[in-house]
Order: sequence, then C-alpha cells, then structure tokens
Amino acid sequence: MEARGSGGQSGRSRLPLAIAVAVVSAAAATFLLRPRNGIIDPAAVDAKSYFTAFQLDRAEDFRSVQRLIGVGGLVLGTGTLALLAWRPPRRAIERITRRPIVGAAVAGAGISLLLVAVDLPLSAWDHKRAVDVGLSTQNWADWFGDLGKSAAIGAGFAAIGAAVGLALVRRFRRHWWAPGALVVVAFGVITIWLFPVVIDPIFNDFKKLPPGQTRSDVLELAKKAGVDVGQVYRVDASRRTTAANAYVNGLGHSKRVVLYDNLITGFPRDQIRLVVAHELGHQKHNDVLRGLAWLALVAPAGTYLTQRLAEAFGRRQGLGDPGRKPGPAALPAIALAIAIASFGFTAASNVLSREVEASADAFSLRLTNDPGSFIQFEQRLAVHNISDPDPPNVWQVLFGTHPTTLQRIGIGEAYDETN
Repeated sequence: MEARGSGGQSGRSRLPLAIAVAVVSAAAATFLLRPRNGIIDPAAVDAKSYFTAFQLDRAEDFRSVQRLIGVGGLVLGTGTLALLAWRPPRRAIERITRRPIVGAAVAGAGISLLLVAVDLPLSAWDHKRAVDVGLSTQNWADWFGDLGKSAAIGAGFAAIGAAVGLALVRRFRRHWWAPGALVVVAFGVITIWLFPVVIDPIFNDFKKLPPGQTRSDVLELAKKAGVDVGQVYRVDASRRTTAANAYVNGLGHSKRVVLYDNLITGFPRDQIRLVVAHELGHQKHNDVLRGLAWLALVAPAGTYLTQRLAEAFGRRQGLGDPGRKPGPAALPAIALAIAIASFGFTAASNVLSREVEASADAFSLRLTNDPGSFIQFEQRLAVHNISDPDPPNVWQVLFGTHPTTLQRIGIGEAYDETN
C-alpha cells in the first residue's frame, strides 16, 4: 500500500513540472518558428473611420452572443468529461472490459457521441442565429445531415484514438507520454495529407478552377511569386454559408489552394487577387510544414502534461499506478486531460498563427502592390461575414487565429504610407 501511495503522490508532485515544461516548450517552439522578417507593423486605426455605427452594432450584437455560445460549449463539454472521470458509468463499462482494447474503442466512440449530444442545443442555437442574420444558407435537414456526418467521423477517430491510447497506457504505464507524442505527430501528418482528398469531399464538392480570368490571375501571381501552387479548387461553400474565405491545406500531391465560390462570384477581381496572393504567401513560406514542425516540437511536452493530468484525474481507475493495468473506465480521465492540454496548446499555437497570417498579408501587399484594394477587402469582408473588427482582447488572445480586422486594415495603411 505504501508503494501505491507514494507513487500517486509522486505523480501529483510532477504536475507543476509538466505545466512548466509545457509553457516553456510552447514558447520556445513559437519563438523558433515565427516569421523572421517581412511582417508589417500595423498603423493605429479607428473602427469608426471604416465602419458605420450600424455595422459595428450589428457585428457586436451577433458575435457577442456567438462567443457566449462557444464558451458555453467548452464549459459543457469539459464539465461532461469531468463528471464521467469522477463517476465513470461502471455497469456499462464492465460489459466491455473483458477485451479492454475493443472496449476502449467502444467507449471512445460513445464519449465522442455523448459530447455531440450535450452540445446539440447550443449548436442548434448557433445555427439558428446564423440563419436569422443571413450568414447560414442551410435548412435544418441539411444542417442535421452535416452534423450526423461530422459526429460519425468524430466517433470513428475517437474509437481509433481510444484504442491506441489505452494500448499505450497499458503497455508503457510509467512513460506512455513518449510513444503518445509520436502518435500525435503521425496523426497530424496523416490528417493534413488525407483530409483534403478523403474527408473534405464528404461535406463539399471541390472542382478544379476552370480556365478563365481567376485561374489566369492565380497562375500569373504564382509565377511572379515563384511558387508551385499545386492544385487550385473552387468549393461550393455557398451550400452552407454566405461567408467568403480561402485556405491552403494538404501535403505533397494533396497540396491545394481552395477558394470559396462566394469569394469568386461576390468580390471584384482586384480583391480576389489579393486573397490568392495571401494564400500563395502561405505556400511560399511553407506554413503547413511550419505548423507540423510546431506540433512536433510541442508534442512531447503536450503528452507529458496529458499523462500527469490524467493521473491526477484517474487515480481511482489505476492511472499512475505501475501495479495496475487501467481499463476503459480510465478513458474519461484521459479524455479530460487531453481536452485541457489541447485548449492550452491551441491558445499557444494561435500566437504563431497570428504572426504567420500577418506575414502572408504583408506578402500579399508586396506581390500586388495594391493597399487600397487590400483595405477595401478587409472592410467589406468584415461586413459580409458579420465579423467583429475589434473583438475583446481576451477572446483574441485565446481564440484569434488571425490579426483582427482593424489590425489588418492597419497593415494596409502602414504599407501605403511607406510605399
């Protein structure tokens, strides 16, 4: 009994060390991988100079509630995992513990689907509000269809992750964080490589950009930038939303630039060129690989923190006890630990993401030399997407993946003043 008690105490005492290692790891990875040059410091701008009082009030009225819904979803999800970790449904779990790894897969899928069900009222409210302001184009049938697809895919990944995770916990009871880090990085590579060609087409139709002005502009800008653009696709985003956007994803043969059909049909040519130039900036700077490098650098610290948190939450289920092999009942504690660690590391990764996006903005301005259209696009995009041009600082720090609209307008103003 003494050995178990001292082992549990040792696990708890290592938690502060794990937190410190996680903070240092995330800070170091961000410092090492941040863009070294080319970022333009934004000029100070006043929102009222670019947006009417009605536009600002409309964005605040919509986004403030959406932010509360998002926080509510985080609280509900985390609270559900905490309740399951505190009181695992033992009767249901006992039926599947004879084959622990199979039981882990079933439990993992069940937890994933439970979280979707718990969040359903808030998700539905979020959708209704988006429909009410004209941002969502989906009826309830289509929305539930996409939700069902997403839930099924999430449950599948959760089943695989739970089975692999419990196998590692049972095999490497003291140091399962080490092989866990390798699994996390491998999963990141596989998903970035396969999602564009396997998962994304389940939800949308992707068509290669046909010959025409937009395609000619893409090829001309890519040649000017010295970028191998890969494939350029038009996605039918209008089946789901009126928002406009573009993005880069994929690795190797799956690398692609994707333009929303709303962007192509709803914005003038000069502004579409700016968006294309921004995405080419990501390609030029190898930002997808940069993101994978960040993941590889922080993964060991992230899984180490996850193990220490899981041991603190799941002592009664045998986590942290080298004399026991935990079963599926330990999965809620592990899932809770993953959720907490992921939240912290995601907030940290957003620091790098904002700098990367600012660098792509600067690249776009230098490639097109059109700050006027850049500023007009950022202004119009915020109105079109009902975005808050200057969200609360706390929200931006925790969840902001891009500079704020005002900061991006400020980048355009700063470029204009110096060129």
